[in-house]
Amino acid sequence: MELPELKFGNLTARIPIIQGGMGVGISLSGLASAVANEGGVGVIATSMIGMNDPSRSKDPVGADRRGLIDEIRKAREKMTDGLLGVNIMCALTNYGDMVRTSIRERVDLIISGAGLPVDLPGYMKEISEEMKEEMRTKLVPIVSSGRAASILCRKWLHKFDYLPDAFVVEGPKAGGHLGFKAEQLEDPKFQLENLVPEVIEAVTPFRKEHNKDIPVIAAGGIFTGADIAKYLKMGAAGVQMGTRFVATHECDADDEFKRAYVNARKEDLTIIKSPVGMPGRALKNDFLSAAAEGLKRPKKCIHKCLHSCAEEESPYCIAQALISAYKGKLKHGFVFAGANAYLVDKVVSVKELINTLKNEFELSQKQ
Repeated sequence: MELPELKFGNLTARIPIIQGGMGVGISLSGLASAVANEGGVGVIATSMIGMNDPSRSKDPVGADRRGLIDEIRKAREKMTDGLLGVNIMCALTNYGDMVRTSIRERVDLIISGAGLPVDLPGYMKEISEEMKEEMRTKLVPIVSSGRAASILCRKWLHKFDYLPDAFVVEGPKAGGHLGFKAEQLEDPKFQLENLVPEVIEAVTPFRKEHNKDIPVIAAGGIFTGADIAKYLKMGAAGVQMGTRFVATHECDADDEFKRAYVNARKEDLTIIKSPVGMPGRALKNDFLSAAAEGLKRPKKCIHKCLHSCAEEESPYCIAQALISAYKGKLKHGFVFAGANAYLVDKVVSVKELINTLKNEFELSQKQ
């Protein structure tokens, strides 16, 4: 049995794999186009996407808009297959502009988390009538519970007469910011195996009543083809994977960032309290140790990128730390990573990784 297709209404990916959107700068046009060309869904992360624009300090919104347009168009130029998505965090101060820009650029999917994207469909009403006739962008919220999925379905129906085109349900083994309280991360009740059926159950009444398929995508800690098979068997339509795609040649991060994954041990993974007020999973390093001792406090906020950042009390500037990490300057930043990052042992091509996942999936079907 081969990997099945993944459908979002009238859009189809040949394989049911979404590459997780990883900021800052980890998944841009290079990685996204490579995953799409293997038949999956490549995803560009929009956080600080205009970081290299020389005018960003004076015009951060414009710089990020230009950066996003540039990355989307570069990805399209390289793509011969697959779907292209963008990941836009609700917590971004320029969230609305990133959504509007993505719709105007006709991306296939907008994947949105770090908060409930209650007003996401509303941005579609702001575009021209001509563009609406050609609209192809699908809206995919990230949730961490069936309750959140149900709330979004009800609110979107009430406000916009629209249902999500899919849901990504992300468990606590994901890398980066996590949609859970620290004490929930190891609680069996909140593990992905329990969340996937919960979200499927929550969206089923909306599917039936409105005759719309709403695929549920499993995410967080998925590492092998056998893992993919496990969640498809549960009823998930596909999976989202981030960690595996970092250790690829096409990943947009510096090689030092990738080497941090290859060299990681299980005991290197830690849960940090992010300046944005959420727990996050990262790899221990000297920067995080110094930050814990209060030695990395920023003199001022220069990026103004997140609504939820308490800059006066922040132990460090997370935007600057992640920019430094993306550039391989790990003395000045740190690496977010999923719970299974320590299993990564080498950097491979995206094609090799996808073929490995396919073979593992097919082998799991014979056992």
